[in-house]
Amino acid sequence: MIVAILGTGIMGAPMARNVAAAGHEVRAWNRSAERAAPLSEQGVTVVESPQEAVAGADVVVTMLSDGEAVESVMDGLELPRGSVWAQMSTVGVDATARLSAMARVPFVDAPVLGTRAPAEQGKLIVLASGDPAARERCAPVFDAVGARIVDLGDEPDASTRMKLVLNAWLLALIEGLSESIALADGLGVEPAKFLEIIDGGPIGPPYAKIKGEMMIERNYEPSFTLALAAKDAGLALAAAEAAGLELPALRAIRDQLERGVEQGHGDEDMAAAVEAIRPR
Repeated sequence: MIVAILGTGIMGAPMARNVAAAGHEVRAWNRSAERAAPLSEQGVTVVESPQEAVAGADVVVTMLSDGEAVESVMDGLELPRGSVWAQMSTVGVDATARLSAMARVPFVDAPVLGTRAPAEQGKLIVLASGDPAARERCAPVFDAVGARIVDLGDEPDASTRMKLVLNAWLLALIEGLSESIALADGLGVEPAKFLEIIDGGPIGPPYAKIKGEMMIERNYEPSFTLALAAKDAGLALAAAEAAGLELPALRAIRDQLERGVEQGHGDEDMAAAVEAIRPR
């Protein structure tokens, strides 16, 4: 297959490498060309424009920061007849509706669950919904980047809605972990001992150990940035409001994440959420 990947950031770059490693011809484009350049040494053809990337493509993948970025790149782009658009960014319900409406080829809603390490290992969870034939066309790409593909049916935004639910859970875990680590520091108990006690038990998911150790070491090499986490919290809140729901905990979490961004931690890993709690 010929696969175009638009967006080669923390997630898009390893996805492009894995699709190329699976034997497909990959053309990659990124707004900041220097971020895409290393892919040229890893079996990926790096091009200068989105239109050059999609020429002759069987599957076009968008993996960009938000709905506005996806819309600006795809607006006016001529996709080849017979191609499929796999929209794999997390953009929210409203943006997904706009993007699927503007699609001139079959559209697959396929946001992914995972961060840098799973992306590099080809072990993302791909949530896929939309036209059944189009989903089948995308299957080789999804197999290359994911350890698990979850079929969520034919509705064009079903995957986005599920991704918002998953993100709400994940962000609650990150904020709860941040507050527990900060409380341990404040009470003069060893945060590492807290992680040791919960590790492997029913209240200690593996993710808590990974992010908790980052918080203790204050090592925030980004696998998923705090700014993107705050963005995702806002998308979930917008969807909740449209559904007539008030989610006070998620609203407080969004505000706390944004506080961390305002303090200069936006480009760091979302584990830096703890810095918005620690005394300055």
